Amino acid sequence: MEGFRALPSIDRFLQSDPGRALAEVHGRARVVSTLRTELSRARGEIRAGGDGVALAREIDGRVAAALAAGAVPGLRPVLNLSGTVLHTNLGRALLADEAIAAACAAMAHPLALEFDLDDGGRGRRDDHVAGLLRELTGAEDALVVNNNAAAVLLALNTFGQGREAVVSRGELIEIGGAFRMPEIMERAGTRLVEVGTTNRTHARDYQAALGPDTGLLLKVHTSNYRIEGFTADVPAPELAAIARGAGVPLLNDLGSGSLLDLSAFGLRREPTVREAVAEGADLVTFSGDKLLGGAQAGFIVGRRALVEAIDRNPLRRALRLDKIRLAALEATLRLYRDPDRLAQRVPTLRLLARPRDDIAAQAARLAPQVEALLSAHGYTVAVCDCDSQVGSGALPVDTIASTGLRITGAGGDAPDRLAACLRALPVPVIGRIRDGALLLDLRCLDDDESLLSTLAELPAP
Repeated sequence: MEGFRALPSIDRFLQSDPGRALAEVHGRARVVSTLRTELSRARGEIRAGGDGVALAREIDGRVAAALAAGAVPGLRPVLNLSGTVLHTNLGRALLADEAIAAACAAMAHPLALEFDLDDGGRGRRDDHVAGLLRELTGAEDALVVNNNAAAVLLALNTFGQGREAVVSRGELIEIGGAFRMPEIMERAGTRLVEVGTTNRTHARDYQAALGPDTGLLLKVHTSNYRIEGFTADVPAPELAAIARGAGVPLLNDLGSGSLLDLSAFGLRREPTVREAVAEGADLVTFSGDKLLGGAQAGFIVGRRALVEAIDRNPLRRALRLDKIRLAALEATLRLYRDPDRLAQRVPTLRLLARPRDDIAAQAARLAPQVEALLSAHGYTVAVCDCDSQVGSGALPVDTIASTGLRITGAGGDAPDRLAACLRALPVPVIGRIRDGALLLDLRCLDDDESLLSTLAELPAP
């Protein structure tokens, strides 16, 4: 019993200097809840033979440590050295400074979200980006929803509910997180009609599938995989002509989507949204937070009458964007009016276009400094060539030459142990394990000090 009496009561702890200090930072209720948990744990240790007096002396520190651990946000910045620029699990695109400023202003102030400043009446929130999208894509009209899957769902539901949507078997993609195009079509109330085969689909396949129940033709850009070899598909202009002849719309889902030719950055050419519109698609859907480099969003651009019909769909309200993302997207789209400076102003494009020589020079600088920080833990560091990738389903078979740090240690589990230690840092460092080593690809590392200062916080071995 003596050991239990040594433990402080809740009131006595709260009146102590450490208790008052913790309550000031974390709040009384949180301190009380945490203290109860630690006291219960200490009593269990006393029952198992622990020293109650010694445990009582540790209560202050235990409560403080538990409160500090609980105060660390789960959603916090990391250093993305994985080699994937648009890493879905790490939040995809980084926003441009202009977009960040616009989002902060939207958070801090009232703004004319759905208020027409010209006549004082109610406005349309998508008008803040619709004009820019018309200008940048050549489409008659545009609207925005919360992601591209939502854009496809909304368009399919508007024109295909209770009717048929015709699509090539080779384009029945699975999107990240196991969302499959056939399942999205089912939720939209559309009956899927598959045509062609996995590797070859012809115009006659689409024409044979047309009938009185056809609601639309669907073309899906296979942005997250490639089928190579004995293949055939129907070019978008030819498919658009088939749709026009049948009197149904052609929906072209570009997936990642791009507003400019990526070959300017040394990447393989992808179809642009403007090209898809010019090729005759009645509606084009694409993402805002992938190759475009903006906030998460899904865009629908195309013929005005069709966009207006989508805008009247009751599902539309459930999928709309908030003011913060709209503000960030408007600022991002404005940057595309000045294509000559995009690579400097849009982080996604800047990282994709970063010269290999620049990354290699950074690796040469960092290697000895990183080894000095890790040598006490039994690791050695060497500069190595590696390949980065775009990520998020964009250009899946294309890689970008890069340079990284190859870190090795004793034991077959050395890379996994180090990776776990780096993930536990206040600013977690995310690399990838390859060929028995932990690889830190430096393509997405903006400055040396951010890595060095983070690694300096590794606990002593």
